[in-house]
Amino acid sequence: MQLHADLTKRAVVDSATLDWVPSPLAGVERRMLERDGDEVARATTIVRYAPESYFDPHVHVLGEEYVVLEGTFSDEHGDFGKGFYVRNPPGSRHRPHSKEGCTILVKLRQMDPSDTAQVNVDTNAGEYVETGVPGLTVLEVHKDEREQVGFFRFAPGTKIPLHKHIGGEEFFVIEGSLSDANGTYTLGTWVRQEHGSSHEVISEEGCVLYSKSGHLPR
Repeated sequence: MQLHADLTKRAVVDSATLDWVPSPLAGVERRMLERDGDEVARATTIVRYAPESYFDPHVHVLGEEYVVLEGTFSDEHGDFGKGFYVRNPPGSRHRPHSKEGCTILVKLRQMDPSDTAQVNVDTNAGEYVETGVPGLTVLEVHKDEREQVGFFRFAPGTKIPLHKHIGGEEFFVIEGSLSDANGTYTLGTWVRQEHGSSHEVISEEGCVLYSKSGHLPR
């Protein structure tokens, strides 16, 4: 399966417009944002676990990262509530499950094999720092020579002047909404900006974004 699989192209998906698609395991459903492959795939997906559902134990050969959007996601490493960012490096193994049910944004098979960082950050408790743009703060959760991952918080009315994305950018709207010349991106919207793209953005109501940058083909 190929869905928005060309990483040199811009893509926008409002996940709220997508149907939930059953996974091979009972109680686990998906909304696919991008995918290159079948069940083993490079993928960005929203996954919903019904209460008491689980996946069988498995290994993430090229890593996994996820953001808990609702509920509590659990595995052998702990219980991760709404707002947690978790990064499981290549070769990591776990048996994910959810007692109460949860929804996560998950990215699979998108890490460099040399990445060994195991990360879990409660973004609700993290310290957001000033960026130099008035009204814009950031909580950085991962950075290496290949990519930067963080959460950006826009105060109402915050505007970022025209800027270029070297190595591209992806973002997912966790709260509020954001606009640029191409449109308005509301809660649950995923956007991929290709390498060399540029835009200026504004959030009239304020918003929170998950963002990854620098990782797309140049």
